Formats: sequence, C-alpha cells, structure tokens
Amino acid sequence: MQEQNLKNHSQLVPGYHYVLFTMLLVILVLSIVNLVSTISAGTSLIPALMFLLSAVCLFLIAFLLRSFALKAQDRAIKAEENLRHFALTGKLLDSSLKVQQIVALRFASDDEFVALAARAAKENLSNKDIKAAIKTWRGDYYRV
Repeated sequence: MQEQNLKNHSQLVPGYHYVLFTMLLVILVLSIVNLVSTISAGTSLIPALMFLLSAVCLFLIAFLLRSFALKAQDRAIKAEENLRHFALTGKLLDSSLKVQQIVALRFASDDEFVALAARAAKENLSNKDIKAAIKTWRGDYYRV
C-alpha cells in the first residue's frame, strides 16, 4: 500500500462513492420523471409517489449508514489518541480539542504529537491546519 501523506490520505471506495451513489442518483431522477409523467397522464399518483419516496429513503439510508460508520470510527480514534497521549505524557488530551482535531492528530508521529496537540488546543487549529503542520506523517490505513 502506498505511504500516506497530506495529499493522498483521503480514501474513497469506488463501489460506494461512485457506483452506488450514481445508481441512487439515477433512481432518484427516474422516480421524478415517472412522477411528472404520471401527473401529466392523469393516472394514479400512488405508485409514482411510492417510487419517489423509496428512492429518497434509499438515498438517506446510504448517506446515514456512512455517517454512522464515520462517527463510530471517530469515537475509536478519539479513545486511541487519548490513550496515546496518556502513554506519552501521563495526561489525557486537552478537553477543549474537538473530535475532528483529534482525528487529524492521529497522523502525527509520536515525536510531534504532544506538541501539536497542545498547539491545536491553544490556537484552535482546524483539522486541515493540523494535517498541514505534520512533518512526519503516520498513516492510518484502516479508516475509509
């Protein structure tokens, strides 16, 4: 696997991000076309509305499943980085750090992690600023 850095650490799953969402978008568009043609034909709206509602539900399910998985990963990363900070310093991470800041800090090597965590808390750095400040990148190959 290619070594991660600031430019290539984002991961996309082609089957999910491209294929599934393209298919869902096509289904949504077709359901809208079906509803419009049903209205113009003057036939029963119930099947067309059910088709549209089903398409919207599928879209929401796909989006929510992804967000739930990311929240669970963020929670695990927060616990791991808190433990890592405790192992390095004997103290927990600053409680003012936001989850997204902690998620970004996971890429920092042990040598720069503690100082960068303190700086992130003090200066309220964004996750992008934290990642840009990392000099020795520590890859995370498990998060998708």
